[in-house]
Amino acid sequence: MEREHNFIPERTKWKRQLFRIIFKSDTKLGKLFDIMLLFLILLSTFIVMMESVEVYDAKLHVIFVIVEVAITVIFTIEYALRIITLRNKKEYIFSFFGIIDFLAILPFYLSLFIPITKYFLIIRMLRMLRIFRIMNLMDFMNDGYFIVRALRNSSRKIYIFLLFLMIFSVIVGSMMFMVEGHREGFESIPQSVYWAVVTVTTVGYGDVSPGTPLGKFLSVLLMLAGYSIIAVPTGIVTAEMRNKRQEIGKFCDRCGNNDIDDDSRFCKICGEKIV
Repeated sequence: MEREHNFIPERTKWKRQLFRIIFKSDTKLGKLFDIMLLFLILLSTFIVMMESVEVYDAKLHVIFVIVEVAITVIFTIEYALRIITLRNKKEYIFSFFGIIDFLAILPFYLSLFIPITKYFLIIRMLRMLRIFRIMNLMDFMNDGYFIVRALRNSSRKIYIFLLFLMIFSVIVGSMMFMVEGHREGFESIPQSVYWAVVTVTTVGYGDVSPGTPLGKFLSVLLMLAGYSIIAVPTGIVTAEMRNKRQEIGKFCDRCGNNDIDDDSRFCKICGEKIV
């Protein structure tokens, strides 16, 4: 994820001023802009949800469409202004927030050709992540970056684990297909694999269940194995987070600053006590 404060504003004076309003929240106009943005995001999300309710959509369809068009136009202009005010435009466009901002307006234009895609506008809720910056809660975002880095570093181990889980589910599902002898819910190997995945993840919908003694015995083994299997990715990520903390050394729990002297008792950035 790219942090918004890493973006560089254009040299033109009016673009720098506009950049401060759009990307910063340390001024009255900047904070007002962000609050209005959050309000529009919530309003848009509410409209998308209400459009899926036939009773409300039948009565207020025209109003929903007008408001949604107006919000999308505002978001489109805002997205264009973000690009215009930046010197490093490409970095923003392909950053985490840049992609989210683009996806927030794309479904509306797709819905002009494929109507059902309008419900993808719910993606706009991801823009609510900016609330951490607006409410001066960036220390929470630093924790988020830490978790994302741990997930990225442990991704190869998780991929291997998921591959093993897929192979395991296919094998067990095939065995249940043979054991249950084409009973309801086990008419094919894909259906049996579906049952195996539901069981091994301990979801247990209950829509498919074995009827033979041997099938029930295999189910018990699979359910017991499921508890152990679920703990594996958690352990991988936890170990990676612990290793990452040891690599960083002493750092501030509040702001994430790791430029701390060995004899320091307080963070030089936010003043938090160093444990």
